[in-house]
Amino acid sequence: MDALDRVVKPKTKRAKRFLEKREPKLNENTKNAMLIKGGNANLTVTEVLKDIYAVKKPFAVLYKRKNITRPFEDQTSLEFFSKKSDCSLFLFGSHNKKRPNNLIIGRMFDYHVLDMIELGIEKFVSLKDIKNSKCPEGTKPMLIFAGDMFDVNEEYRRLKSLLLDFFRGPTVPSIRLAGLEYVLHFTAVDGKIYMRSYKVLLKKSGCKIPRIELEEMGPSLDLVMRRTHLASDDLYKLSLKQPKGLKPKKKKNISHDVFGTTYGRIHMQKQDLSKLQTRKMKGLKKRPAEKSAEDGGATPKKSKSA
Repeated sequence: MDALDRVVKPKTKRAKRFLEKREPKLNENTKNAMLIKGGNANLTVTEVLKDIYAVKKPFAVLYKRKNITRPFEDQTSLEFFSKKSDCSLFLFGSHNKKRPNNLIIGRMFDYHVLDMIELGIEKFVSLKDIKNSKCPEGTKPMLIFAGDMFDVNEEYRRLKSLLLDFFRGPTVPSIRLAGLEYVLHFTAVDGKIYMRSYKVLLKKSGCKIPRIELEEMGPSLDLVMRRTHLASDDLYKLSLKQPKGLKPKKKKNISHDVFGTTYGRIHMQKQDLSKLQTRKMKGLKKRPAEKSAEDGGATPKKSKSA
């Protein structure tokens, strides 16, 4: 049995808090990513990993030492690092004659590799090469995907899902306008994927809504898809399954229309409308003759006393 698979009982309060942090939760923690450098990574791949680490911080772990592994042939080392660092996303960089400037992006499910997609770097512009102001660390980006391939092709659809998982950052309850200052744009056209990052500049427009301008910030990547390792449909559906505690409870006799209007249904006993008390008015008051007819006969009038 692997040392990380054994049931460990905490001996200190700090160890207990550490294990409780890794336990399954209804609302999971923000996904962390590990960036691993292969045994033969060149300068370009190393700079790409550093720049993506700068974009992903603080939800990322950068391994500076070289690791001799091939994810498509043997995945045990990736699974070991995933358990050790509690990361469900990874980016592996390598370089060789057959596949130069190679990146492998993937994600884990239950500490086992779920999806992997291999991308080749054709052009790279680093953060240092673009002399513009940068966004502060931990800024949540806005993700934009352009191109029909992200909706038509299954491999590109999985790549879009992977990139969303990798760069989306923490879930926030509310958004302020000044916090929308970072854009990641992905374009798929002619078999290539173009990654561009921009800083949002809010300029004066003479009204309440500011004028928006985009300033390229870096990093900039031109990628091409190489190999893929996609999970089966059954395993992919299992990974998307949500716990019962997160599902909203269905409320009886309440429905909504397409415009969002709420309708409620009330169940009551059958009413006798003939006994319904209406508004009392002089015009609706019954005359004595009508009352006597209802009683079954006319009552004799009382004689007036002299």
